[in-house]
Amino acid sequence: MTRVVVLDYGSGNLRSAERALRRVGADVEVTADPRAALECDGLVVPGVGAFAACMAGLGSVNGERIIGQRLAGGRPVLGVCVGMQILFDRGIEHGVETAGCGQWPGTVARLKADVVPHMGWNTVRAPSGSVLFDGMDADTRFYFVHSYAALTWELDTEPPMPTPLVTWSHHGDDFVAAAENGPLSATQFHPEKSGDAGAQLLTNWLKSLQ
Repeated sequence: MTRVVVLDYGSGNLRSAERALRRVGADVEVTADPRAALECDGLVVPGVGAFAACMAGLGSVNGERIIGQRLAGGRPVLGVCVGMQILFDRGIEHGVETAGCGQWPGTVARLKADVVPHMGWNTVRAPSGSVLFDGMDADTRFYFVHSYAALTWELDTEPPMPTPLVTWSHHGDDFVAAAENGPLSATQFHPEKSGDAGAQLLTNWLKSLQ
């Protein structure tokens, strides 16, 4: 059975994520133990709330180092919601800039929409070759709850990196809904709140760990 750790750093729907992963057949542990987080088949980094608070919580459990070590060894990581946002270089909330994990270049900023937060079901535009969205129809909907997102995708040319597969959605303007870059994947929406569609996405991710 595939072993997955949901990283407990004081942020995120930990038990919802645990239940969703168990539903699709994973052996799940919710913990901040660094050894378990480094040795598992897949690490899930959830996140709810403010970018700065999530980064502070991540720092309290050496989460940034754990993520970096896993990725350096080609070991899969899945970020969810703010757990995706903190993978970028920086986040700006209420005029305050906070450094992120820097795994992807770019800035997380407030959505450009008349109604914020973006709350509810929405479709996404996944690229050809996506592992996360394999087998899903274009009208498949996922559940979003967020006021901030990566509004553009900046290519990293120093050092050279493979081109990520970027999935987009739209709320007032386009924003990054998901990204896949080797062992690092992330979704802005909540798979654990997205019913059968979320279960299929998590199933696809688990299959990629085997």
